[in-house]
Amino acid sequence: MTRDEAFEFLDRAARGIAEMFGSSCETLVHDMGVPNHPILSIYNGHVSGREVGSTMDIMGIGLELDEQAATTDQVNLAAVTPDGRQTKSSTFHLIGEDYNLALGINFDYTSLVFANRILVDLMSAQADLRSALWQPGDFRQLEDLFDQCAASLGKPLDALTKADRLRMIALLRQRSAFSYRKSVPYVAGRLGVSRYTVYKYLDELAQGEDGG
Repeated sequence: MTRDEAFEFLDRAARGIAEMFGSSCETLVHDMGVPNHPILSIYNGHVSGREVGSTMDIMGIGLELDEQAATTDQVNLAAVTPDGRQTKSSTFHLIGEDYNLALGINFDYTSLVFANRILVDLMSAQADLRSALWQPGDFRQLEDLFDQCAASLGKPLDALTKADRLRMIALLRQRSAFSYRKSVPYVAGRLGVSRYTVYKYLDELAQGEDGG
């Protein structure tokens, strides 16, 4: 493959990748055979503010690369542009007898960081709805109910199987133990399981009733 053929191939790949992944994806072809690795072609250059002929890297640094970096692929590395954009950067080399070209891909995920923060805020909750809706009661009564149901199983709590725990939840449910505020956290703590597991057992019991 000649140098022109290599460049034509990398340029087509760069253009196609930029079109496929949209305006947040900058792609370019470097001449890595030159110490300051100038850009030969670039797409979506607004990501880094560079253009053809630029010798700056994605971080806005114009230093010469060391020998290893100039010939070794760099894959999925974090980089921040001079204006603060957060990117993931990869460089893939194509080396021939008289050329060293490289395809660069820089994906700007800054907007995703902000979107993630919004999603986390949207998904956060101050309290558990079930616990908030359950009627308050004497917590001692819940403890007594739990101890009575546990005694009926005839096993230490740390020796219970899943089937035993499911039966325990069924007994507690029959006695309206889950009408007490904070009953799920309490039961989960006593059984040594997560709150999610208790909710899952309750759902299994409810589905069993519906199926019957």
